[in-house]
Amino acid sequence: MSKPPLLILAIAAITLIGCNQKSGSTNSVSPDLVINPVSAGNKQKPGELPVLVFDQTKHDFGLVVQSEKTSYKFICTNTGGSNAVISNVSSTCGCTITDWTKSPIKPGDKGEVEVVFNASGKPAGYISKTVKVLANTQPNTIDLEVTAEIYIPGKK
Repeated sequence: MSKPPLLILAIAAITLIGCNQKSGSTNSVSPDLVINPVSAGNKQKPGELPVLVFDQTKHDFGLVVQSEKTSYKFICTNTGGSNAVISNVSSTCGCTITDWTKSPIKPGDKGEVEVVFNASGKPAGYISKTVKVLANTQPNTIDLEVTAEIYIPGKK
């Protein structure tokens, strides 16, 4: 019995990841746009693969009042040789909301991942949250990090 092609396994993995998303989510990309660059049937050379390079992977919001929302846009450039597609962006908690470039990012073009942090109800002190970017690159996940110091007015 032959082993299933890597492409089928990749599609199954993406399907399982998609099943773990909250229902009603509108943040999806058509499977037709996502090409696994290292699958057995896709013979792209390393220079032809999509490569996302972020200007920075960490952002410090600084001092944030507990009732505030603040946002930051991480900018990336596709330095590879084919279209990059960000298929999902997830955060470690519900206080961090994300949005991202949904269309394919052509070689040389820029895309973005916006992170909105809601400090409401968070305790005073330093926090760090990780945002995972899933794309058709190798490696297929890129970690972005946001930090902040929550300040509660009237408390010392």
